[in-house]
Amino acid sequence: MEKPRQTRRHFLRALILALAAVPLWRFLTPRMTAVKPVLRIGRDTIPVDGALVYRESRVAVMRTADEIYALNLTCTHLGCTVSITPNGIVCPCHGSTFNRAGEVLSGPASRRLDRLEVRIEGDDVVIFS
Repeated sequence: MEKPRQTRRHFLRALILALAAVPLWRFLTPRMTAVKPVLRIGRDTIPVDGALVYRESRVAVMRTADEIYALNLTCTHLGCTVSITPNGIVCPCHGSTFNRAGEVLSGPASRRLDRLEVRIEGDDVVIFS
């Protein structure tokens, strides 16, 4: 008589290994994080060709004739909070300068300021981190 290909011992061993791997599965799958809104403001409060600065949130909401966008005010060099001036955006710590779109003009920063996700919901503008 032929010997079966899979014995009860092999089946039980595979079952125990599979059950032992279940708790490890959460470490093998990416964790989905919920995106939370940082700010909710009225669209009419943002001046055209102007900016609203929220220093406590480190966010600047900018508006041009065509779009509304938000910049993270954390300098990409060493993490200082940048200041918005009439001439552009300046880091007071090390002198990096950025244009209104957040692109680097000069200084030790080598990367543009991060843009935040902006959603228009009715008459409100919602900024997400």
